[in-house]
Amino acid sequence: MNLRLTIDPSLEARLNQILERVELELHAATQFPDPLAQISTHHLMDAGGKRLRPLLALVAAQFGPDADNDEVLDAAVVVELIHLATLYHDDVMDSAPLRRGAPSAHEVWGNHVAILTGDLLFARSSLLMSKLGPEAVRIQAETFERLVLGQLHETVGPTSPQSDAPEVDPISFYLGVLGDKTASLTAAAARLGAKFAGASPEAQAAVARYGEALGVAFQLADDVLDFTATSSGKALGTDLRDGVATMPVLLLQHRVTTGQASAAEQGLVAQLTGDLTEDAELASLISRIGQSNVIGQTLALAEDWSAAAIAALADLPDCPAKEALTQLAQAVVTRSV
Repeated sequence: MNLRLTIDPSLEARLNQILERVELELHAATQFPDPLAQISTHHLMDAGGKRLRPLLALVAAQFGPDADNDEVLDAAVVVELIHLATLYHDDVMDSAPLRRGAPSAHEVWGNHVAILTGDLLFARSSLLMSKLGPEAVRIQAETFERLVLGQLHETVGPTSPQSDAPEVDPISFYLGVLGDKTASLTAAAARLGAKFAGASPEAQAAVARYGEALGVAFQLADDVLDFTATSSGKALGTDLRDGVATMPVLLLQHRVTTGQASAAEQGLVAQLTGDLTEDAELASLISRIGQSNVIGQTLALAEDWSAAAIAALADLPDCPAKEALTQLAQAVVTRSV
């Protein structure tokens, strides 16, 4: 684990041991006779990553009587394969030049290969999930649907195609996007881990609620890092350049529309609509927003969602796994990468 949790040593040793098996199974699940498929599907996997979703599945499994069975391991592998697949697609959608410190797949092989590589990973995740039974497939399908809807809604924004539809609050809309694009998979990871460990329906529901709130907290913290990180492994300001408004930008825009913005904040919002193709102009805007108090506001929202995640665990028994999930909810907000 690389989120620097201070948890029960016995649990940590067990989790690290299973995470090593997850890595082996990830590679075993993505063996292709085609040389390009073999190289491209391992491009991001070999670049590293936090393995947050497999970790979440493995910790949630501790609330069941059979946490170390092979079905839990398979569930952990599946959720990471799904996550990796979404990264290939996201990087094409966002034209992101870097991912995990390495050139994005579309920078190496082009958009078509990157998209098809993501599809291959989705296919392998589905194949592995099919071995876990129809209920697992249903959970996966529901998660896929939310992932796609989240990307669709982010792409088109809060404007409804129906002229008579009520106006949508951009901040609430964005939180819904985060719920679908990020939190749906963290919720599924926790739920599947608990399910295949034999946890009670109540425990499965509790960790799923935890995973949902954790995912939103994680992404809000990521929004902050997009303006403040010094070594995140990806280019800063990608969303700004592509015109995607994350929470700090939405908060700035809200201040302007409600008449609460200072002259400096009004200037920032005006700059957002300008030409950001030049690196110097983009870097200037990133720096100015990074020093604005909307960063603190976004971080406070992330902390609220982190607290909601912890609250979802209230009825679960006190144990090392519950403490680990509590620390994980805090760590995703305070991380620096």
